[in-house]
Amino acid sequence: MSEMTVKDFAAKVGRDVPRLLEQMKEAGLEHKAETDAVSEEDKRQLLDYLTKSHGGGDGAGAKNRITLTRKTRSRIKTGERGKTIEVQVRKKRTYVKRAEDEAPAPEPVEDAGPRQLVGDMADSRAKREAQDAEDAKDRAAERQAREEAAKAEAAAPAPAEEPAPAKLAEVPQIPVPELDQSEPSAEPPAPPKEGRSDRRTAPPKKTAAKKGRGRDDEDRGDREERRRGGAAKKAKRSERRGSRRGGSQGGGQHGFQKPTQPIVREVSIPESISVAELADKMSIKANEVIKAMFTMGAAVTINQTIDQDTAAIVVEEMGHKPKLVKDDALETEVLSGISYEGDEITRSPVVTVMGHVDHGKTSLLDYIRKAKVATGEAGGITQHIGAYHVEDEHGGVTFLDTPGHAAFTAMRARGAKATDVVILVVAADDGVMPQTIEAIEHSKAAEVPMVVAVNKIDKEGADFDRIRNELSQHGVISEDWGGDTQFVHVSAKTGEGIEELLEAIQLVSEVLELKAVPEAPGKGVVVESRLDRGRGPVATVLVQNGTLRKGDIVLAGLHYGRVRALTNELGQQVDAVGPAMPVEIQGLDGTPDAGDDFMVVADEKKAREVANFRQGKYREVRLARQQKAKLENMFSQMGQDEVAKVNIVLKADVQGSLEAIKGALEELSTGEVEVAVVSSGVGGITGTDANLALASEAIVVGFNVRADAAAREIIEREGLDLRYYSVIYQLIDEVKQAMSGMLAPEWKEEIVGVAEVRDVFRAPKIGAVAGCMVVEGSVHRNKKIRVLRDNVVIYEGELESLRRFKDDVNEVRNGMECGIGVKNYNDVQVGDKIEVFDQVKVERTL
Repeated sequence: MSEMTVKDFAAKVGRDVPRLLEQMKEAGLEHKAETDAVSEEDKRQLLDYLTKSHGGGDGAGAKNRITLTRKTRSRIKTGERGKTIEVQVRKKRTYVKRAEDEAPAPEPVEDAGPRQLVGDMADSRAKREAQDAEDAKDRAAERQAREEAAKAEAAAPAPAEEPAPAKLAEVPQIPVPELDQSEPSAEPPAPPKEGRSDRRTAPPKKTAAKKGRGRDDEDRGDREERRRGGAAKKAKRSERRGSRRGGSQGGGQHGFQKPTQPIVREVSIPESISVAELADKMSIKANEVIKAMFTMGAAVTINQTIDQDTAAIVVEEMGHKPKLVKDDALETEVLSGISYEGDEITRSPVVTVMGHVDHGKTSLLDYIRKAKVATGEAGGITQHIGAYHVEDEHGGVTFLDTPGHAAFTAMRARGAKATDVVILVVAADDGVMPQTIEAIEHSKAAEVPMVVAVNKIDKEGADFDRIRNELSQHGVISEDWGGDTQFVHVSAKTGEGIEELLEAIQLVSEVLELKAVPEAPGKGVVVESRLDRGRGPVATVLVQNGTLRKGDIVLAGLHYGRVRALTNELGQQVDAVGPAMPVEIQGLDGTPDAGDDFMVVADEKKAREVANFRQGKYREVRLARQQKAKLENMFSQMGQDEVAKVNIVLKADVQGSLEAIKGALEELSTGEVEVAVVSSGVGGITGTDANLALASEAIVVGFNVRADAAAREIIEREGLDLRYYSVIYQLIDEVKQAMSGMLAPEWKEEIVGVAEVRDVFRAPKIGAVAGCMVVEGSVHRNKKIRVLRDNVVIYEGELESLRRFKDDVNEVRNGMECGIGVKNYNDVQVGDKIEVFDQVKVERTL
């Protein structure tokens, strides 16, 4: 082992360097500076010296004995005039460790200091017994000191003379105390504390000293006996507490033992973890993790998040075992326990009706369902996704009716993913339109077979060859032309071709061999959701496999709940719903998004944990997206004017419409005007929405919903802008108009007139005056001008004067002469042209 310096040795034993050098000098060592080396022999020599100086020796008993010296002072009041004598006692105590209580000597510790080695020799029990013996000696010395003081007081010749110092008889193992004379103190001596034998008490007067001496001895003995009994009880209580806690053992020894080897922990590491959390899992300080990563070449902070692989390397570097845990471990555990095995049966197909606006999708479905759905829709278009189940002689069919407007592209995409067969409705007199092409793309992306229903065949102008030709350009080829797509001519008005369409659907479903396990727990997809004022959150779901029953625990997207009621498309309450059946469920804690998967789970607690985990993950992703957008736009927006915003508080009746409107509004944003949906939700407009709109200066927009009484009161009192809509066209158009009014106007320059300089005159007070001829338009005095020389602009400013002969004028027309003075410019030359221009404000639109 390498030698250490005096400075290092002093830091290890907890001593100052000058004091350590002094002790080393007394021990006979030749160390004079803090940089001198200290060997093991020097340490042993210093230890021997310190041991002897504290009462030790060379024998075996020296290691079990320690001697301490201390001073105590007390005052003795003598005479009637209050003379005070100060008594100073130097006491020397030696503590011996008995053989029967002797514990095994500790192994020598390398580089241990003298203070530590000497202190380890003292045992609590030996100290207590030695203390008792010394206290008895102190009491005897105290009694003798009082007697000597009384004799000294009696031997005093006269009060005027100064009393001679009193001498106390020698006491075994106690030096003769020093008696100092002092004047009476203004403050009375502090009263003695019970249980402290080293504090001196003032002696009583001469007449009472003899009477009270015996009683004092008896009281002191009683106190000593009580003190010993209390100490014994306290020791027993401490021993009992230590045995209960497991922290101490009998004999005054602590039960804790220093680990002999490092503790290796198994650290669970998620996909991302902060430095502070990683340090907490390893039970070490975060600074240690930061140091370890710094040595590995990575500079991190305590709150920085690191990935799973990096954290695993750090854990191994710190001597622990990493255990990689996925973030979705809980979700995987819950879902893996659900079994969908069992006897399979043939289920009904799920059909999605797609096509362009006003091509007759809802009318066609309406004829099949024998219900007038289209007549009750605002604006003649479908605003929501509708799910209906139809039973006929060919079997059951579930229809999903999706809107055809461009804003509902996302809704149609979700409908295509949840379906087995797509019916593409094309009007025979209108042909293929933009939304028809989008429907074809969604169907191909979802790899769903398609059946083309050519509608409105009874109208004039129906051209079937045109429909086949236009659809073939997008990869939809009829069976008549050698393709694999069935074309069925139908009329939603007369019902012609409806039976053939249903047969085509059944034919495609037989080819697909659709199967389901009705005994399994129900699972499927959320078609739509809304917030009903009387029933709470209501979700329209499509059961794709298993059976959904009343009372089941459902996990749907970010929400969960127990099914309180099941309602079919006819408004009837049912107890169970099988595969390929749509139904409305109540009991969720919120409105899930359309397109979210739902499933039945066994444990409500696990479902709540998974839902909370998904919500937290969703918030993290959304926050990260917002932060990324801010960072990406930070430098691009520096130095630019603030972007104007149209803040909107949006409420809709169903989740699908809400998402579609929100997406359409956000697409209207430009670099100068931005649409910000500060709040959106499903349900009526409440007072909270109105207060939020007031705070954010937003427009309140309700789509097929209305404001309650509290919200109307706030809106009327504060004068907020409230708009109700039932058709998405009107909503988007009016928002676009509002954004156009916030666009910065454009300024267009318009040349008003041009004057040519024919001569230049010099005036003493005015300067250079140009004699000009107006060659184009008119010259105005209050408009801006430019001076052109060889068609190059050399100056831009204003006119200082405009004269016609000797008169000041405001305007000079074409073909007339005038005198022009250019403000702050005197270098006008013959041949220059003075161009007069004006700036015209042009309003902009989106």
